[in-house]
Amino acid sequence: MSRRDFLQVGALGSLSLPQLLAAGAAKNHKAVIMIYMAGAPPHQDLIDLKPDAPKEYRGALNPIPTNVPGIQISELLPNLAGIMDKWSGIRSIIGAPGGSHDSFMCYSGRKGSTFNTTGQAAGGWPSIGAAISKLQGPAKGGIPPFIGLAPKAGHPPYGASGKPGFLGIGHGPFKPTNQSKGDLTLNDVSKKRFGSRTSLLEGFDNFRRDVDNSGYLAGMDAFTQQAMGVLTSSKMADALNLEKENPKILERYGKGDPKNFGDGAPRNNTHFLMARRLVEAGARVVTLNFGRWDFHSNIYDAKSGVNGHAPIFDQGLAALIQDLHDRGLDKDVAVVAWGEFGRTPKINKKGGRDHWPNVSCAFVAGGGMNHGQMIGASDKHAAEPAERPVHMGEVHATLYQHMGIDPNATTVADLTGRPQYLVDGWKSIPELS
Repeated sequence: MSRRDFLQVGALGSLSLPQLLAAGAAKNHKAVIMIYMAGAPPHQDLIDLKPDAPKEYRGALNPIPTNVPGIQISELLPNLAGIMDKWSGIRSIIGAPGGSHDSFMCYSGRKGSTFNTTGQAAGGWPSIGAAISKLQGPAKGGIPPFIGLAPKAGHPPYGASGKPGFLGIGHGPFKPTNQSKGDLTLNDVSKKRFGSRTSLLEGFDNFRRDVDNSGYLAGMDAFTQQAMGVLTSSKMADALNLEKENPKILERYGKGDPKNFGDGAPRNNTHFLMARRLVEAGARVVTLNFGRWDFHSNIYDAKSGVNGHAPIFDQGLAALIQDLHDRGLDKDVAVVAWGEFGRTPKINKKGGRDHWPNVSCAFVAGGGMNHGQMIGASDKHAAEPAERPVHMGEVHATLYQHMGIDPNATTVADLTGRPQYLVDGWKSIPELS
């Protein structure tokens, strides 16, 4: 708290230390952590089990009780079951544009493709991270507002962090991969030499500013400013340095598997912890990609199937949710985990589940929302929404609302200058309010 704020609070009368701390905490910035479950997880094997359905529909897993009476989830998610009161599940997600593997819908809430802007606004729809970067900018110096922890993947959409679209490269995700961590500090370059290099760079760039009509150079300016801020501050490097974390917290999250799973993303639990550290340091939106949930065969394989993925995911997500609560960040940071669509109700001849855009699921936590519930329901075979269909755009509207942005009253201009709303008319989810 500033001296002025302290005096203003003091003028109201004698306040206790917890009240003073609460007054200071009110100034914390809001943030979003979005986990893309690459490849589309099987909803009926995670939070929408159908134990009374025929075996070819219900599968091999059993439901277990949670700490919220009446709610059951998969036996593969015991940690999440133990903190069900701190998160909510959605069993009736709709809005997937089709059966193609693409993170675009998760990150933008709109129909479209990561690499094909046909049918989109001029320049392509931006992801939620890019939109918030544009509208709110950095929360703290030295930390970009939008950070993506996705690695390069064999199937490129599995490694996407969310595109900037028509907002330009300056609002795209800052991607601090393991290989480039050493580039986040000045090392042996003095501040004087660094200042000279910055001036030289500005001199090279300025001669083209007056003839650039594409907006690309302006975007590069914003991106360069972010990079300069990172290099002249230790905040980013410190946030990524997990050696500074409490060993007990590291143990709670676990390591998972840092290697890419096939052509998908890694099952890296340290990314959950890194996301928490980044939002705490000042990031507004952090996205991370987890695994490869595309189980067309051997869905219950102990290594490559849901039996291999879900326990690692369960440990990482449960640790993140509990950690946010323990650190008093559960009202400031909203968390969403989901995939691009669901899986077929009936197990195929190869022992797997295929693509199914009709209904899927989502995990939602934090954000000061109303948790400890399951929203919506699918039919007896987990094939179609039976109660309260929830469009992916509604989830995005909820996240924008959490960030203090009215998605139906706020616009950003596309490349033609036309104002575009942040969502297609969707409202925030009332059940979470």
